[in-house]
Amino acid sequence: MKKTFLLVVMAIVGVSTSSSAQEYWNFGVKGGVNFTNMTSDGFEDNNSRTGFHLGVLAEIPVSDRFSVQPEVLYSTQGTEATRRYLGENLKGEYQLDYIQVPLVAKFYLIDGLALEAGPSFNFLVDEEYSYESDALDLEADSELASTFEFGGAFGASYKFNNGFFVNGRYVQGFTDAFDSDSFDDDAIKNNGFQLGVGFQF
Repeated sequence: MKKTFLLVVMAIVGVSTSSSAQEYWNFGVKGGVNFTNMTSDGFEDNNSRTGFHLGVLAEIPVSDRFSVQPEVLYSTQGTEATRRYLGENLKGEYQLDYIQVPLVAKFYLIDGLALEAGPSFNFLVDEEYSYESDALDLEADSELASTFEFGGAFGASYKFNNGFFVNGRYVQGFTDAFDSDSFDDDAIKNNGFQLGVGFQF
């Protein structure tokens, strides 16, 4: 995981140094609500979980219509799911918290309105599970989730003249959220929506 994080930092620095033509950077803060879910063939039924994200960003103009925007976000995710285990339905809430490092390309369609897309490098910082059934009621921390997730984000944003902006994204994990050797043979992947507001200085 340390090597992966180092590669992410090097990529961001590389983008920064290669963008010497830009006149200024826009630093900012952002936060908002998450509506996330997890998909798996092993789930009998599942519902989205509401969480939040909060972090910092730097928008680096490359041209009049194109910018690169690295971000560092704390994001709470997960799902509420029912799975079949030992002949009975086991209801559980999966709570996974990440440090997300999206590297987003922004294409401005008109002044203020931009499409956003790019990869996201996500590092697990906390996980918690609560289960309940006719015979079991348990809440516990564990170490079953993958420490690193590679994902992507796609969405749009609108920036006002006073520096405030709003944005919405769909986020998708491309790698398994859990280590299959220690948890489940069925792939479990994160997905969901992030709706946020922020301010650029």
